[in-house]
Amino acid sequence: MTKRYFVLPLITVILAACGGGGGNKTEELQKLKQEKSALDAKITALEKELKAGDSSVKMKTVTIAAISDTTFEHYIDIQGSVDAKENVNASAQVPGVIRAIFVREGQAVSKGQALAQVDDLVLRSGIAELQTQIDLAEIMYQKQANLWKQQIGSEVQYLNAKAAKDNLERKMSTLKDQLAQTRITAPINGTVDQVIAKVGDNIAPGTPSFRIVNSNNLRVIANIAESFAGKVKTGDEVLLTFPDINKEQRTRIGFASKTIDPVSRTIRVEIPLNGSADLHPNMIAQLRIIDYKAKDAIVVPVSVIQYSMGKPYVLTVKGSGDKLQAVRNNIEIGRTYNDRAEIKSGLQIGDRIITSGFQGVNDNDLVKL
Repeated sequence: MTKRYFVLPLITVILAACGGGGGNKTEELQKLKQEKSALDAKITALEKELKAGDSSVKMKTVTIAAISDTTFEHYIDIQGSVDAKENVNASAQVPGVIRAIFVREGQAVSKGQALAQVDDLVLRSGIAELQTQIDLAEIMYQKQANLWKQQIGSEVQYLNAKAAKDNLERKMSTLKDQLAQTRITAPINGTVDQVIAKVGDNIAPGTPSFRIVNSNNLRVIANIAESFAGKVKTGDEVLLTFPDINKEQRTRIGFASKTIDPVSRTIRVEIPLNGSADLHPNMIAQLRIIDYKAKDAIVVPVSVIQYSMGKPYVLTVKGSGDKLQAVRNNIEIGRTYNDRAEIKSGLQIGDRIITSGFQGVNDNDLVKL
């Protein structure tokens, strides 16, 4: 019985000792937290003082530009070539040997002008013989006509003489048409781009003898990928650049095909050109077809756009003189083309954007120009 009364007071003493130690640690933790808060406040205050008072520590030199509204255009870039609408071959209409060539390469010619002569000796001989027969038939016809007026002879004799004369005249007309076909003529107004035939060549109908080009009726032709077929139509604006002659034209598409080529999976477009002495068929042309246009748009260089957590932003400045401060502007990007980006929201006209030196600059940092 005595042992039981002795154990209880001992347990009570131990528990009391444990409880007293835990209370001291809690107070110590509370004290450390208060000290940490005080230190954090001092650090923050010192940082602000350094930022405001010691510009050599945080200030970075930057370049800025004022934002103004402009027209933003997005293009479809393709390559085409200059083509002459009137670029034709001239050939003989009858077979034979070329006896003479009347033009040279580079010479301007008009429609119907003779380019070369095919041997026509046999035809001319036939015409001469037929002319003799016509002369005789004309005499016989006149005699029969005079007799018929005097009621001498029969009407049949008069009609036979007239028919003979008319028949020979029709033959003469046919021979003269054939004689005209022995000349190779220019089918269009233009310039002789190539003389293919040579004197003494034996040619046949359809064989090219000359190439005639009208340089005043040019166009640019190009094939556009099927994926852009729904974005390109007749009348769309297009910028044409001719790199070989450093020339640019702004015009419109004259024709855009509605049919997709089953082999190349492209559509054909044509852009008419104003006649120019420095433009030549088969010259390379760069096409920039405008598929999107926004007036009074805010446009910035793509290089100034930064990203944080996947969201785009740019840095602008506020203040004046030597008290310029960087400001972070979250933005919404529209379309981009090459090194230009359309900004839908986040910037306003007149904002001063940092265009260089923004690396390492944070929101509210002091900067200098």
